[in-house]
Amino acid sequence: MLQLKTYRTYFVLLLMVMLVCFMVNISLGSVSIPLQDTWNAIIGRTTQVDSWSYIIWNYRIPKALTAILVGSGLALSGLLMQTLFRNPLAGPFVLGISAGASLGAALLILGSSLFSGILAFGMVNDISLALASSIGSFLVLLAVMIVAAKVKDTMALLIIGLMFGSITTAVVSVLSYFSTAEKLQQYVYWSFGSIGNLSWNQLLLLLMIIAIGILISIFSIKPLNALLLGESYAKSLGVNMKRSRYSIIVATGLLAGGVTAFAGPIAFIGLAVPHLTRQIFNTTDHKVLVPAVLIYGAILMLICDTIAQLPSSASVLPINAITSIIGAPVVIWLLLRKRKMIF
Repeated sequence: MLQLKTYRTYFVLLLMVMLVCFMVNISLGSVSIPLQDTWNAIIGRTTQVDSWSYIIWNYRIPKALTAILVGSGLALSGLLMQTLFRNPLAGPFVLGISAGASLGAALLILGSSLFSGILAFGMVNDISLALASSIGSFLVLLAVMIVAAKVKDTMALLIIGLMFGSITTAVVSVLSYFSTAEKLQQYVYWSFGSIGNLSWNQLLLLLMIIAIGILISIFSIKPLNALLLGESYAKSLGVNMKRSRYSIIVATGLLAGGVTAFAGPIAFIGLAVPHLTRQIFNTTDHKVLVPAVLIYGAILMLICDTIAQLPSSASVLPINAITSIIGAPVVIWLLLRKRKMIF
């Protein structure tokens, strides 16, 4: 009972920290807006400058909400993969789903150089990029699902997933080699990751995808806890391994594939946040870990985005670089402080 009260206190504090990070994130940017005016804009009151409300509601709030969804989705998908494969180095992209999304984007951006006259591509914009990335990640997920039906060994599935990633990466390399400098620069810019380009409609679609992935993960909590002691133990508890594996893979595909499609490939969050959460909460129970990684992922992504946009500056650093530069030292420090890894 005492531990349950402690966890509740932790969650209340984490939600408060996330709210503070959210407010700080939307109050900082190339246009300096006082925190009071930011709050006035949110609750519908007038601000000192009329354009501030427009900036907050059409640019900053969608970007901050995107950061929450991206951080939560990647963190939870990383937790699912680390538990399924019982491997602390597993991340949300080990099944090649992110590579599939990258291949879809590469075919759209770089393919016009290689297949000009053979394959016609539409105009490259945020919507077409999200659609192409979604199709790429879905096709790889479908291939992984087909393989999962034929392979009983989870580690073999991990290796096959990595091979799918290698194949798609190789195809992207071929496309890059034959691409023009302009198209290559456009693809590299996409690969940096960005959370500031989503409209409200795109944000709603991403929310639906992430929500479905979270819902599937919640229903998979019992199998996830059983898998911590191995597949044989899970089967002895009556866990249907085939169905559970499908559920976990589909949830990961929705979470990681959806995020990559709308925000590009973003590193570190999915690999590190589950470890960070285990160290702080000192538990392996997924009833605690699932909501905890959602909140921690959102907080870390908001902090990284706040740093990336260089407050009071028009420059925006690649979010992909910031997540690793800021987050990796934190995890290293925490592991050195604890002197052991909880898994």
